[in-house]
Amino acid sequence: MNYAGYEHYIAAEDRYEKMKYYRCGNSGLKLPAVSLGLWHNFGSNAGMDNMMAMCHTAFDNGITHFDLANNYGPMPGAAEENFGRILHKGLGCYRDELVISTKAGYDMWPGPYGDFGSRKYLIASLDQSLKRMGLDYVDIFYHHRPDPETPLEETMLALDSIVKSGKALYVGISNYNKEQTEAAVKILKELRTPFIINQRRYSMLDRSIEKDGLKTYAAANGIGIIAFCPLEQGMLTDKYLHGIPADSRVRTGGRFLQESSITAERIAQIQALNEIAAGRGQTLAQMALSWILRDGEVTSVLIGASKPSQILDNIGIVNASAFTETELQEIDSIVMSV
Repeated sequence: MNYAGYEHYIAAEDRYEKMKYYRCGNSGLKLPAVSLGLWHNFGSNAGMDNMMAMCHTAFDNGITHFDLANNYGPMPGAAEENFGRILHKGLGCYRDELVISTKAGYDMWPGPYGDFGSRKYLIASLDQSLKRMGLDYVDIFYHHRPDPETPLEETMLALDSIVKSGKALYVGISNYNKEQTEAAVKILKELRTPFIINQRRYSMLDRSIEKDGLKTYAAANGIGIIAFCPLEQGMLTDKYLHGIPADSRVRTGGRFLQESSITAERIAQIQALNEIAAGRGQTLAQMALSWILRDGEVTSVLIGASKPSQILDNIGIVNASAFTETELQEIDSIVMSV
């Protein structure tokens, strides 16, 4: 494979046979079962060859959706800049086969206009994102988190005008709970804005979208859900089956996953889940991803990766067998024990 110019051109019929696609809520847009997130490993500290290899491996295996945000890095903006370079070096010739999303809502630049959900911030941020990626539009633009001070109407009207300006085809929200989602939906329905998706954290260990009712509400109201952190920053992989490795993110960074979270009880829980996965012929990571998609109420699961082989391992879920009721009960029993 020649990633420098992306000259291998996997045939479309081969590419799309490797993936399943699900309609995003009631919209006409379909997303792959597995989407690639550029939250980690695409910043200023990453190697271009590896980043290109990951994006091309993803696309060659039917992952058409690439998820970014204005602040993904490090440094903020770096992931979008690097993805723009990857598009320019060849992947961009497939633009009409790609779903590219970005977001704004977290701190991005100094002063009063570079954070949260004002109309000024959202529109300015998207303009910057498009410039960094070398794009005329994104497919989905998200408000990244609720803003407790800006009126919700202002934020939703900004999303609506972004679509009407042609800078995004669809809009979404991220980290909104059920109550906040209901309020946003009411406004966006009146505006007839193509709102299609909420991005929320969800995993076997984090059931918050079930507890607050968002998962059921979204399914009943034609709203897609894309799940991030499905592997709980590596806890739902084989990385911590025998304790904390010296080279793990917990020991080398620890920004998102703290060492105090990897207790003896948690390790025992992970080991028990791994036994169920082995019985299904899956890795623990594969089972964790399959579990999120088990009932058809989540449109896509968002993975991160540090090397192409991880992407290939993750898409192994596409043809996995359905869970039995016994397996689901065993998983719940293990998870609820800690």
